[in-house]
Amino acid sequence: MEATMETQRLDALFTALSDPTRRDIVARLSAGEATVKELAERYSMSMQAVSQHIGVLERSGLISRGRHRQTRPCRLEPAGLDAAVSWIEESRRTWSERMDRLENRLAQLQQQESE
Repeated sequence: MEATMETQRLDALFTALSDPTRRDIVARLSAGEATVKELAERYSMSMQAVSQHIGVLERSGLISRGRHRQTRPCRLEPAGLDAAVSWIEESRRTWSERMDRLENRLAQLQQQESE
């Protein structure tokens, strides 16, 4: 299967969200901007480790870092989740349709058996 840009983007998003620390960082940033130092205070890990998590989130498009005086606050980029939400919705729709067809087919078979 050829990796398209969309596939690569989804892979990066789901990889980023596969880690509980990164999901927690995303949740924290949903309440507002924070510096790496502020984010690191929540975890028993080095600033470097938190920075690596932030780098993964940045590359996936889920967060960005701005400039405010001498700090670089991190902020959530909600649009980064759009591709994941679209993929999940499309998958849900596909599987719902498949289950409906299966249910209809089973009902037909049961009716044929009872005749």
